[in-house]
Order: sequence, then C-alpha cells, then structure tokens
Amino acid sequence: MKKTFDVIRFVLKCILIPAASVLIIYMLNKPYKEIDDQKYLDILKFDMLGREYWEIHVANLGSSHGAYDFVYDDIMARGYICFNFGNTSQSYNYDYALLKEFGQYMENESVLFIPVSYFSFNNEVVNATEAEAMSLRYYRLLSPQNIPDYDPYVDIITNRLPILSAGKDILKLFPNINPVLVAHAAGDGVDVNEFAARAQERYSRHFDNKADYFLPERIEELYAIIEYCKEHNITPVLITTPFSKYYRDLVSEDFLREFNSTVNTIASETQTNYYDYSCDSRFHETLEYFSDSDHLNDAGARYFMSILWDEVEELQRYH
Repeated sequence: MKKTFDVIRFVLKCILIPAASVLIIYMLNKPYKEIDDQKYLDILKFDMLGREYWEIHVANLGSSHGAYDFVYDDIMARGYICFNFGNTSQSYNYDYALLKEFGQYMENESVLFIPVSYFSFNNEVVNATEAEAMSLRYYRLLSPQNIPDYDPYVDIITNRLPILSAGKDILKLFPNINPVLVAHAAGDGVDVNEFAARAQERYSRHFDNKADYFLPERIEELYAIIEYCKEHNITPVLITTPFSKYYRDLVSEDFLREFNSTVNTIASETQTNYYDYSCDSRFHETLEYFSDSDHLNDAGARYFMSILWDEVEELQRYH
C-alpha cells in the first residue's frame, strides 16, 4: 500500500511541479512583455505603414546614417508622403528584408535613397552578441519568410515568451530590488578636442578588427535591393551622407579608392545615380550640424534635406 502511495505521490510531483513552473512563467510573461516592449520603441514607426503611410513618394533605407540624417518634415509639408526605413546598425540584408516586406507601400516611380556608408559593405556591429541583439527587433516587424536566418526559437522568445530570455532584466519586474542605473547626459558645447576624440571612437568601431571591409554578400545584397527597385518601378538613389572632417580625415586613401571604385562600379552597372556628400564643404567643418562625427543633428539633417531637394535629379519630378 505504501509503495503504491509513493508511486502516486511521485507521479503527482512529476505533473504538478512542471505545471506550476509553466503557470509561473505564464503569469510573469505578461507584465515582463510590457517591459520588454520598451526596447523596441524605435521600430514602432513601422506600425504606421499601411495605416497612416501608403503610396510613399520618398523614402530611405540605411543604418544610423539613414535613420538620423533624413528628416522629411519640409517635404511632407509640401503634400508628399515620406518614410524613413533606417535603423541603427542596419545592414543591407535587413534593408532588403524591409523592402520585401513593405515595398508594396512605395508609390509608382517613387524615390528610394540607399545610404552607402564606409561600413556598409561590412557590418557596423562589432561582435556576435551585438549582432544578435540587433536582429531581435526584426522578429517584431517582419514576416518569418523575410527574416534573414530565421530561427523559430528566437521568434518564440522574442514575440511569445520573452520572459525566457529575460536574464538580469527580470529584476525590472521587482522595482525594489532593481539596481539603479545612472545615465550621464553629454554637456552642450562640445569642444574640438572632445569632438576629435569621439571621431576616433567612431572610426575604431567601423574599421578596427575587420579583416575584410568589402564582403561579397553585402555587395550582392546591394545589387538585390537595386534590382528590387527596378522591378517594382521604384527609383533607387545611392547616397553617402555628410561626415565631419574629424571622421573623414581618419579614413585612409587606400580604403577610399576601393570604396569609391566599388560604389561607382555598382552605380554604373545598374545605371543608378550616386551622390557623395561625405566631404561636402557645407558640412565638413561645421560642427553645429553634427550630433557626433558622422551623424547629423536635427538642424543638420533638415539643411541636408533642403540640399537634396534642390540638387538630387530624381526629386525634381516633385517640384
């Protein structure tokens, strides 16, 4: 009799303990998901596609140079629909994925700016951990068939049960024991020496410890983006956004020759115009237009857009 009771008790433990664990995970997952959603605020703009944004006239892809350097307020005030598909550290494979997912919202004969930065043919991310963290956001906005190297498990822990990958972030569910992180804001009026030091940091991020600056797969992805545009009656425009002299002067002449040769070859073979503002005198030494050595601030981006409106041949159709 006792043996039978022990067996029953063992079976109940085998059932109840996992069931209790699942219930706890389920109960914690909902509040944690609300916290986890805060990490993806930068992609909320994509929720407006098909609702507030459709039949887009002018748009851009790109990493941070696309995300920060294209401000469309003045063009939209003229009655045109514009959208910024750029995201920090976004490489061409994700540009292409976004285009396949949302290209349907581009108007016939619309204009799509494709930023070509010095790290575009490699990766802006510096290690596998950072690359994985950046890739998670695309599980929030892309269909599985358009996500590069789609992983069902990552989909589950990103969209269904983020509590499973919470790590130390789970402490955010318990404010009383959550460690306090103090953020120190940068001061206004950055001096030239500090600006130059930050330029060195940006250069190191983009160039250090990279064996090949021109990965064949990145070049092929850019060709694929342009081909998609041509097939869907979208006008692609290659563009390098303005850099400060403190960043640009660190780049070697050997790299610039190969970079320019690569971009010009792609532009020629695809019959796509390329506009290079990397060393434009209107920005090169005007630090007031930059948030750091290679990103424009809001005033700089607005000025840059006014220049594009006047100078880019493909935009003249909207004048």
